Amino acid sequence: MISIAKTQYVATFRGWEMNGDIDFYRYFLAVDVGSWGRNFTQKDSTQSKYANTGSYYRVGIDVNFLTKDLEKNMFFIGLRYGHSIFSETYDVALVDTLWSAGSSQQQYFSNDNIKAHWLELTSGLRVKIWKIIWMGYTARFKFGLSTNEKGILLPSDVPGYGRTDKNTTWGFNYQIFVRLPLPKKQ
Repeated sequence: MISIAKTQYVATFRGWEMNGDIDFYRYFLAVDVGSWGRNFTQKDSTQSKYANTGSYYRVGIDVNFLTKDLEKNMFFIGLRYGHSIFSETYDVALVDTLWSAGSSQQQYFSNDNIKAHWLELTSGLRVKIWKIIWMGYTARFKFGLSTNEKGILLPSDVPGYGRTDKNTTWGFNYQIFVRLPLPKKQ
C-alpha cells in the first residue's frame, strides 16, 4: 500500500508491490514481486537528472510465533533473498566557471540490465480484520547489497532495495492480505 500511495503523491516515484505466502503450519514461504522507478532533477549549478526503472523479487521464510491463535494472526521473524534487474541514467551539464566563463558541457552516463542482490531480516505483524481479510506490516533490515555494474556510473538507487550510499538500509511495508482457504483432505 505504501508504494501505491507514493506513486500517487510523490512525483519522483512510480511503483507497486505484491506479496504472497504459503502457510506450512508455523513456517511461511514468502514471495514479494514489484516494480520501481525514480526520476530526480536537481536544479543547481550542475542541472543534473537521474532516472532508473526496474523490477525485483524477494523470496524467503517467515516463522510465526503465534501458533495457537485461532484467528491465524501472525507475529513473525524471517529472512529474505532479494534480486533486482534495472537500468539507470544520469544526465548532467557540467559548468566550467573557472576557465570558460560559465560554459557547460553535457555528460550522459547509463547502466543497462544491472543485476543486484541482497539479504533482508524481516519482522512483522498480521491481524485478521474481517472474514478472509488480514492487515499488517513488515519491517525490513536490508544488507549485503552486491551489483554487477561495469560502467563508470555506480548504482545510486536499486529497485526493491533503495539508496546505495550506505551499507545497510531499512524498509517498511503496510499490507492487506486475502487468505484463500484450501480444502482439507478428509
